[in-house]
Amino acid sequence: MAITSITSSALVLLSLFHILIVLFSVTSSASYSSNAHDQYAAFFNCLAKSNHAHIPIYLPNTSSYNSTLISSIVNTRFLTPEARKPHLIIKPLNESQVQAVVICSRKHEFQIRALSGGHDYEGIAYTSHQQLPFIMLDLINFHSIKVDIKSETAWVQSAATLGQLFYNIAAKSPIHAFPAGLGPPVGVGGHFSGGGYGNLIRKYGLAADNIIDAQIVNANGEILDRRAMGEDLFWAIRGGGAASFGVVLSWKIKLVRVPPTVTVFTVTITLEQGAIPLLHKWQYIAHKLPKDLSIMPAYIGKTNSTKQLLFVFCLFLGKAEELLQIMQESFPEFGLKREDCIETTWVRSTLYFFRVPYNESLCSLLDRNPIPKYPFKSISDYVEKPIPESALQELWGKVSEVDYSYITFIPYGGRMSEIAESEIPFPHREGNIYFISYEVDWMKPEESTKKIEWIRSLYKYMTPYVSKNPRAAYINYRDLDLGQNSRVDGSASYEEAKVWGVKYFKGNFDRLVKVKSEVDPTNFFTNEQSIPVAHNQLPFNQSTHDQILCDPPTDPRQLQRADAVDAVDAMCYA
Repeated sequence: MAITSITSSALVLLSLFHILIVLFSVTSSASYSSNAHDQYAAFFNCLAKSNHAHIPIYLPNTSSYNSTLISSIVNTRFLTPEARKPHLIIKPLNESQVQAVVICSRKHEFQIRALSGGHDYEGIAYTSHQQLPFIMLDLINFHSIKVDIKSETAWVQSAATLGQLFYNIAAKSPIHAFPAGLGPPVGVGGHFSGGGYGNLIRKYGLAADNIIDAQIVNANGEILDRRAMGEDLFWAIRGGGAASFGVVLSWKIKLVRVPPTVTVFTVTITLEQGAIPLLHKWQYIAHKLPKDLSIMPAYIGKTNSTKQLLFVFCLFLGKAEELLQIMQESFPEFGLKREDCIETTWVRSTLYFFRVPYNESLCSLLDRNPIPKYPFKSISDYVEKPIPESALQELWGKVSEVDYSYITFIPYGGRMSEIAESEIPFPHREGNIYFISYEVDWMKPEESTKKIEWIRSLYKYMTPYVSKNPRAAYINYRDLDLGQNSRVDGSASYEEAKVWGVKYFKGNFDRLVKVKSEVDPTNFFTNEQSIPVAHNQLPFNQSTHDQILCDPPTDPRQLQRADAVDAVDAMCYA
């Protein structure tokens, strides 16, 4: 039996016999004792008592479980046999089912790993280095979007993708947008909760800077909006990694305005054409350019069909002639020509930057799995002063050592320098001139050791040229090499977690620990790099649990949004 629908106590007890047979046969991910069987029996009975019918549950060692897991994993580095996999996969259909799963998981000592899009770089939604049994809570059914142009806002559920969000905005208005990432298949849940980079950051900041409300299920199974959760928790989930605090169901975002016409270009430059001097010059000017202009270079390593190049990508919120004038005044060495430029709409620029022809149907934005999946490793850095040209030259050489390697440079300045470090947990603001991401991919399993060693060596080489005390990192480019919660139960001491915590959050780490200790004192929501509690303060609130379990929520804020109609159902337009 691949999928179990929990419909009644009787059905659970009937199904449990089959469930335990399946679980007894599992040997790859855990050893199941009689105590473990009792734990599962108690968990399923708890779900049955919640009176929520048809909760889809996928059991290990079944074809449906395997296909569901594989479809959820973006970084196939974690598809290896030795990777520790979920003990169960649950796909709730509505918000009250999420509440029931949280309550029953906490009561019966299952960890929860919520998944919105599966793009966590270390795969913590679907694999674990810890010993407690864990459930992957797949929010795939939470993808509705409601855009309100009159108020210039939208409610977006956590498993909606960026592409779906962009499409829905464009369906309502050609002059509205949202400052988020360049990958349409990325789920908004993790992207928003870690910050959310995109090519509008110099104009409007991060995605998290433009969130104005949210709905979260806390460790007691309560659904809270901004008013109910309070400003401390609302602060924490916008850039602090919401997985440490609860399961975010939906986000209310503030839309931003863009002109009817934007200009994009992509120029490739070889070493012989002066790639290094141009990149060196870029460091001095990119963060000082008008907010409407973002120029993003990238070292692109060799592949089977291409040689190593410097790619330069650009988005300008305006027409080509104005862009040419700015470039001539500020960066004449670049030599931009009118034929390099393409005028289009903002929503079509999102296709362009995803390497899809910008004149294709916008329905391409709706595809959750548009590209092949492969194993990769990524790391991040921040740069506060220009890197010497000689070091950039050596960096070019290091990129040439392996194929399928990438280094991307994202300019700062503009709005990013205007927002205070403590405004949200994401602290990387004024003083940074640009952000760097390093990535290496591989196509053969036997290449993994060599590729991972290469990127770690590259990271070590960059030490003198990047931020210090701490060497900062971006939580959405999660890197377990920075440190992790090492105890088998997922807990960590403050001092242990601070090693990596200050790299992601700088001085905001202490406030995150304080919020965590107040809202999740028993550390139910935990993972390899979750925020720790200062100390265990309160026991599990049994009375709150029983009340929520027995009495369905009546507060309209706790009910599934009936009016969150997904505009993706509308006819695709060209």
